Amino acid sequence: MSTLSLAVRDSGTMLRRNLLHARRYPSLTLNLLLTPIMLLLLFVYIFGDTMSAGIGGGGADRARYIAYLVPGLLLMTIGSTTIGTAVSVSNDMTEGIIARFRTMAIHRGSVLVGHVVGSVLQSVASVVLVGAVGVAIGFRSHDATALEWLAAFGLLVLFATALTWIAVGMGLVSPNAEAASNNAMPLIFLPLISSTFVPIDAMPGWFQPIAEYQPFTPAIETLRGLLLGTEIGHNGWLAVAWCLGLAVLGYVWSTKRFNDDPK
Repeated sequence: MSTLSLAVRDSGTMLRRNLLHARRYPSLTLNLLLTPIMLLLLFVYIFGDTMSAGIGGGGADRARYIAYLVPGLLLMTIGSTTIGTAVSVSNDMTEGIIARFRTMAIHRGSVLVGHVVGSVLQSVASVVLVGAVGVAIGFRSHDATALEWLAAFGLLVLFATALTWIAVGMGLVSPNAEAASNNAMPLIFLPLISSTFVPIDAMPGWFQPIAEYQPFTPAIETLRGLLLGTEIGHNGWLAVAWCLGLAVLGYVWSTKRFNDDPK
């Protein structure tokens, strides 16, 4: 069997393993998924009228704020889901299964590939669920073309892949599952200080660079532009650059750490 065939076969096996774990122990994924859903409902039904009046400069319009909020919450959902990946990788490293895999005749990289592909699939499923909640409470995308929907889906998958590789690296360097969860908290915290809830120009001047120069904001603005027809500007290539940069960084970091001989 060729090296490529072996890698594909073993990666598929590891993917099935991780999906089975997710199915048997869904509590972690569900707990992380509840955060964006609860924030969506909270900001729409508690703060929606006030926030929409402040953003639009006019009267309260909850439907307008739902349209503004949902794209950011979709990307926040990806960040939440990948925390589970960091915890899962850390568990594998500390419970001895990785040491067992090292002694078996399997492609070494398949262990990480299985985690990454499984996490991306879970992220996409979580985004669909949060998106369905958004549609149920009034989110609509009337002007997006089929090509724009395809581009939006591609951005979500690319963003999920990038964050997943970073989460894998965090899991590999964490001594236990609790530390992995804490190390991955920026993946939830960064969306809170982005343009998810309010426009950047509505923030204090000293805080605007913090919200602008981070990976979530350009991705959010690009997704809004694709789904709602707002201006994307330079955010499109910035979002892609952030995704590619984080994916490469996470891949190099994770593979190097994983291939280091255990001490």
